[in-house]
Amino acid sequence: MTVAPLRVMAVMGTRPDTIKMAPVVHALRAARPAVEPIVCVTAQHREMLDEVLQLFGITPDIDLDIMTKTQSLTDITTRVLIGMERALEQARPDVVLVHGDTTTSTAAALAAFYQKIPVGHVEAGLRTSTIAEPYPEEANRRLTGVLTSFHFAPTSRAKANLLAERTDHAHVVVTGNTVIDAFLATERRVRENGIATPSLDALDPARPTIFVTAHRRENHALMPDIARAIGTIAGFPERPQIVWPVHPSPQVRPVVHDILGATPGVRLVEPLNYAETVAAVAACRFVLTDSGGLQEEAPTLGKPVLVMRRETERPEGLEAGTLRLIGAEYPDIVEWTRRLLTDQALYSRMAHASNPYGDGHAAERIVGWLLHVLRSGPAPDEFAPATAAA
Repeated sequence: MTVAPLRVMAVMGTRPDTIKMAPVVHALRAARPAVEPIVCVTAQHREMLDEVLQLFGITPDIDLDIMTKTQSLTDITTRVLIGMERALEQARPDVVLVHGDTTTSTAAALAAFYQKIPVGHVEAGLRTSTIAEPYPEEANRRLTGVLTSFHFAPTSRAKANLLAERTDHAHVVVTGNTVIDAFLATERRVRENGIATPSLDALDPARPTIFVTAHRRENHALMPDIARAIGTIAGFPERPQIVWPVHPSPQVRPVVHDILGATPGVRLVEPLNYAETVAAVAACRFVLTDSGGLQEEAPTLGKPVLVMRRETERPEGLEAGTLRLIGAEYPDIVEWTRRLLTDQALYSRMAHASNPYGDGHAAERIVGWLLHVLRSGPAPDEFAPATAAA
């Protein structure tokens, strides 16, 4: 008896979730003919999404193209929900995969739930102590978790979070994080193919480079503090070079450029594509960020991360020593950056800590587990690094 291929729809809408879903799409394609992959993009972020799709060689089967210039969270949610209703009726998948904490993911999961299609949540189980931080991401991932049938937790800590919420143990599997798959593959391409990285041209290899990103909504009011701190850091005796791709948000870009536009040693650049971002992390001494993904990506190359947030949904990095949670106030940013520039023992401990987030095979585990549960294939091993939290 011939078994029909498993029809798996992968849904993504922003640059971060597309980066993390790209390895899953490739793993689904590699599993043909047992799997029939369907790629659906919402284009919540149009231009940044297209850049990543091109980098990873992915052409969507369905493009909802929902983005508008002044879109609100409500706009995104309703457009995705309506668009996904039509897409699901057209494609009729056996399972829908969504990623992480985007509004696209939550709305797509709800649309699938309404049509009684099982949802698989990639990067499931991340939690902070408050639903308000990060906003709206923490609410998104909790809501998505309620709608999910198959939970692909990146770490054992994330799995424990889900089990504490009474999620069925049989439907939670630790896979590692697919962002490590994407980051390692891209770093290898950058290194082997010499991909152009104009934002890094003319950096002095004798001076330490600090890679900075800051954009989170909860940090908008503190953006002047962050910018002034970077100006102070640029004047340190160690003569650090600051590379900061500035987010286009009106709460970020004008503030940063007004304060730092003429500061020696600070290079304010346009948002980088993913390959350039990977190259920048590889070239830097350490990362100063309020991003989520960089907390996992940078330690893959032995780069310490100072996290400009009060909460992180990635406590494994704190426990392993790859991350330091410092907040976004001026004195803390200045002091911790000074320490990491001058205290070699501290830097060495953070740089050589083991990354608990993955081994580059998360996407293979996800596809293998779907085939195991839905097509009686062999069960893949779970990801279990020596440093993972119990």
